[in-house]
Amino acid sequence: MSFAEQIPFLLGVAGIIGAALIVLRTAEVGLGWLPVVAIVRAIIQLGLVAVLLQGALTTWWTVVAFVGLMLTTASVTSFRRARSLPRGPWSAVVGVAVGSAVTISLVFALGLVVGEHEKVIAVSGIVLGNSMMIATLAMRRFAANIDSGVGEVEAWLSLGARPRRAVQRLRQDAIREALIPNLDQTKNTGLVTLPGAFVGALFGGASPVEAAQFQIVVLSSLVLAGVITSVLSTYLAANIAQLPSSSRG
Repeated sequence: MSFAEQIPFLLGVAGIIGAALIVLRTAEVGLGWLPVVAIVRAIIQLGLVAVLLQGALTTWWTVVAFVGLMLTTASVTSFRRARSLPRGPWSAVVGVAVGSAVTISLVFALGLVVGEHEKVIAVSGIVLGNSMMIATLAMRRFAANIDSGVGEVEAWLSLGARPRRAVQRLRQDAIREALIPNLDQTKNTGLVTLPGAFVGALFGGASPVEAAQFQIVVLSSLVLAGVITSVLSTYLAANIAQLPSSSRG
């Protein structure tokens, strides 16, 4: 398909993002051109992925390399978003890596999805993206909880409690808040939303039953990856030698 044939599509996308910008500017949210930057990056990156999937990713070493690239990108994003905690950045990276690796390995080890090139990339991308989001939500909420609950933390520490015990309640709250959006979407799947994996499988020629099975595998994988990521990343970050500077005022 030529570039000229893509122009109506690109104009339509521009119209949607333009509408989002107008709403944000009217509400004075202050995100600037971030929505435009995000969609432009998505277009470029998905275009490159489409080219790769058409012929480049036909051997296992290229698949592994591509999954490694996705993991690196997710880790870097999580690293940047967790800087508000002293041990946050590397804790988030470990959480994303372990949560994703365990989940992806189980999916294929249990034979829930056939280990073909395209399916490995698809499942890995979905799981990694979700783990990255969960890590960001958990770590940001954890940092905010510590900031607002500094008195509680200092009281526990003054009683001789270890750092992880001092922030235990705040950590548990952060984990719950990070997981709730994903769990709400999961329990309302088919009633409120038709997820992308289900629709994509249908478009790819799968029967409704096969598409539903694939979506169930994806949903259960996202739950496991999210749980491991949020629990592990906040556990590692909880062993803090000192409170964040913002909490100490």
